[in-house]
Amino acid sequence: MHPKVSIITVCYNAETLIERTIQSVINQTYPHIEYIIVDGNSTDNTLQTINELISGNPVGVRHTERLQIQIISEPDTGIYDAMNKGLTLATGDYVWFMNAGDEIYEPTTLEKLIPCFEKNADVVYGDTVMVDESRNILGFRKKRPPKNFTWKTFRKGMMVCHQSILVSRKIAPKYDLQYKIAADIDWVIQLMKRAQIVCNSNEILSRFLIDGFSKQREKSAWKERFTIMKKHYGLLQTLVFHAFIGIRYIFK
Repeated sequence: MHPKVSIITVCYNAETLIERTIQSVINQTYPHIEYIIVDGNSTDNTLQTINELISGNPVGVRHTERLQIQIISEPDTGIYDAMNKGLTLATGDYVWFMNAGDEIYEPTTLEKLIPCFEKNADVVYGDTVMVDESRNILGFRKKRPPKNFTWKTFRKGMMVCHQSILVSRKIAPKYDLQYKIAADIDWVIQLMKRAQIVCNSNEILSRFLIDGFSKQREKSAWKERFTIMKKHYGLLQTLVFHAFIGIRYIFK
């Protein structure tokens, strides 16, 4: 019996981004999927677009031949609040976040993860390619997934992209809402501390959209990341690592 995977998409005013994300989920060949869309009460045509892609009332629960789909639309306090709502609704054995604008790499991606599922892995991870708004592939991220992934891996930064990590729902924590930009880093470190079996899929799992907002957020995230790193790795190691980053930035 293969496990059920809860794929969670959070969105807000994403009418130009949501279609490719949804298509990448509903076109999966893997048959055991629960798809949860958490909309932040969008004021554009996001819900209309969702309804056009998924027949039926755009809010509520419905079943297709191969997957269960649940959609909610209500105000939230930010992306991580919305992601926590998705976690609360999830009933699958694994959870996987694929937010508006990002895509599962190809229709057979989940099927290729069956060997990891058969190992009863707590965490399944893989690689990521970056795309621009025209969906042109820009290449891999500078930080590539390590052969062996532990909670200590993130001392070197976000070595595994959030969109390329599937985690057993049993060990998935809620996002800490005190962090507004980098709560995903804290979330991954927490779940990796709990993980017993970690499986490297050696596959590309997702396409990550690089846009202006992503770059702007990157510039403003350093203080929050420093706080998170200090919390998990201690002040000394965090200072040493950030000093190394600063030196590398100056001389690159």
